[in-house]
Amino acid sequence: MKKPSAKLRDEIAKLQEQLKIAETREAERIGRIALKAGLGEIEIDEAELQAAFEQLTKRFGGGQGATTGGKKGAGDSSGRASTAADASGAGAGSAGEA
Repeated sequence: MKKPSAKLRDEIAKLQEQLKIAETREAERIGRIALKAGLGEIEIDEAELQAAFEQLTKRFGGGQGATTGGKKGAGDSSGRASTAADASGAGAGSAGEA
């Protein structure tokens, strides 16, 4: 059975909102950890900070895809953290500059 396009658009909008909420939650988590580690206190270019986060992602999980599960292993959490790190990396860098 085919769904009408309006229903599909509605489902897409709901999924986009869920994605936005999940990314915000992940970014806040990574941001809190970064601030606790002192990243807000150092002067570093955003591009350099992002590159460092990317190296962490490679080191701890090889950039595997995100999962919705709990603590299964480093590969599972680092995939989720990658996007969050990119988003919060900018925020963590700005926090130190403010």
